[in-house]
Order: sequence, then C-alpha cells, then structure tokens
Amino acid sequence: MTQHNAHRRRFLQAMGAAGAVAVAGCLGGDESGTEANSDQNGGEEEEGLAAAKSVDVDRIARDPTDIPAPVDWNEPRTHDVTLRTEKVTAEIEPGVTFDYMTFGGQVPGPMVRVRQGDTVNLTFDVPEDTNVAMHNVDFHAVYGPGGGADATTIAPDDDPTQIKFRAEYPGVFIYHCAVPAMDYHISSGMFGSILVEPEDGLPEVDNEFYLGQHEIYTAGEVGEEGHHTFDHDAMMREEPTYVVFNGQAYGFTEDGVGPMQTNTGETARVYFANGGPNLLSSFHPIGNVWSDLYRSGDLLSEPANNVETTPVPPGTTTAAEMEFPVPGPVKLVDHALSRVVHRGALGVVNVQGEENPDVYDEDP
Repeated sequence: MTQHNAHRRRFLQAMGAAGAVAVAGCLGGDESGTEANSDQNGGEEEEGLAAAKSVDVDRIARDPTDIPAPVDWNEPRTHDVTLRTEKVTAEIEPGVTFDYMTFGGQVPGPMVRVRQGDTVNLTFDVPEDTNVAMHNVDFHAVYGPGGGADATTIAPDDDPTQIKFRAEYPGVFIYHCAVPAMDYHISSGMFGSILVEPEDGLPEVDNEFYLGQHEIYTAGEVGEEGHHTFDHDAMMREEPTYVVFNGQAYGFTEDGVGPMQTNTGETARVYFANGGPNLLSSFHPIGNVWSDLYRSGDLLSEPANNVETTPVPPGTTTAAEMEFPVPGPVKLVDHALSRVVHRGALGVVNVQGEENPDVYDEDP
C-alpha cells in the first residue's frame, strides 16, 4: 500500500545511508507483510480515515535539550511550579494527525528539577476552554495519596488546585495523569519527569537529553495519512499503532542536524521516561553503551557500568550516561526492534569530531 511504502521510506531516511543499506534487503523484497495482506480482500478498498486536521503546533515533540540547569545550591529552596493541561492536534508523522492531551502543549511534559529537601508549591490548572474532562497529576516523587493525584483532581468547571510537597527522596521519577481513564490520557501524552538531585548533586556531564517513550493506539494503520482517532479496543489489547519518542515517530533522526548534538571526548546523560501505558522498553544506544546506568532512576546506588540494553518498565524514568570516543550517529532505540522499524521508536545523537582509528577504523 502507498501508506506502507511512505512510512518505510521515512524509516530508511531516519536510519541514514548505512542503516538503509543494512535493512533495505530485509524490507524491500518481503511481500509477506502489510503490502501483500492489503490484497486479501479481492482488491476492495475499505473506507479510509478522515482527512488530516489542521495542526495547533509545528511539533508535538519536546526538544530533548529543554532541561532545567543542574542544581547549584546547597540549602533547601522552595519552587513554584505550574502544570497546565493542553489539548493539541499535531502530527505523529507527516500527514498523520492526532489529538494529544498534554502537560504544557508538548510530549513529554516539562521536566521539573529540584534538590532533595526542596519544597515544591505545585499549581495544577485545566484552562476553562478545555475543561471538559477530569484531569490530575500523580508524581512518583511525592509521599501522599496518589502521589498528589487525589488532591489535584479537577473536574469540569473546577478551579485550579494546589498542593505543597517536600522532595524527601532523590531519584528520577515519572509524573502522569491518574484519573480512572489514565491509560487513555497517558497514551495521549500526559506524562513527564521530575528529577530530585541528591544533596551532593550529580556528576557533571557535558550534555543532558530528555526523552519520553509511549504508545499511541489509533483507529488507523501505521503510516496511513489522515486524522487518527483513539482506539480504546487496541489499547486494551495492548496493540499500539505507534511507539514513539517525545510523541512523534522518528522525530529526532535528522542526519547531523537534529537537536541532540555532542562532540567526541564529551559525555551525555539521558533521562528516559517510559510513560507506557503498557509496554516495557528495552533502551539501547546503537554503537555505544550506557557507561554509567542509574537503574530505574536510582541516584544513590553505585551506577552499573557498560550496560548494552536496560529494561525501562512503564511508569519509570531511567538516567543513563554515554561517552563518545569516536564520531558518528548514535541511534537510541527500544530494542524491541519492530517498534523501531515499523512504529517510530528511534532517535539519533549526532557526534562530531576527529576520527579515532585506534578505537574504530572503517577502512583499516
């Protein structure tokens, strides 16, 4: 089908020249999948999707470098934080629109960064023009009923609500909407991360990136152009149409010009939140390893070293670091690889610098 070919081309472009050569043989001649199956109904055309909608934002994907600066204070502080829900129509991939529910208009929600012992005054708001469904927020960094969800629940026509909490325990934690339809709300984009740095801070790195994986369940096929409505039955079967980073299929894959840039000799820490709502992620850097891995966001234990792939369950944020001795793209993937090839779970860190043939030589 045309939609399948277009999506396949986008994947090959995202992989870059070397990746395209590696996988073109596997994808190009296989007629046992979507294209072959499309003719099983005698060539009859099924009713398609509605036309793609006008979008409210150019990109649903939050910039991975949109991260608060590291903690540089050594006494407890108080932070005033406001989270607002925002419903936006945006593209999952070109020509494919979807109605997202978000914290702050992008996926994932904004990162909150504090120090252990700090106090957070949180205001949670659902703007009047979109206050047609119940929302709240559950912080996994909060001691309290529902992680604050009970007290932040806002029904239609309710005013903004406030809670105060002290960040008692360090780590990297997820936050998400936790109303009874929480799986639908999270799948539509309502999750983010809060980083509670230990009192002594975190080791310094040269770069920090913030990514969030989640599944999107739609009534359309992957790559099918038009407006995709949410499919609750597919969600209950745990059969997503897309599995994406920051709400967008192949959103950070531009060769050499994407937002995740670094240089040889530098280091980078990735804060990776798996919103789910259902699938475990097997987070892996192609052409690299997690030199220091803070499993499940545990910032107090000694990090694991040189880990190739780490499981990140839904509802978890992991922190993982990389070193870059050689230039070239480092592809970040969920190593459930059908999600990479077909459903969008791929991002690229572009590493610039001089070749290092002692470590890696393409033409010895």
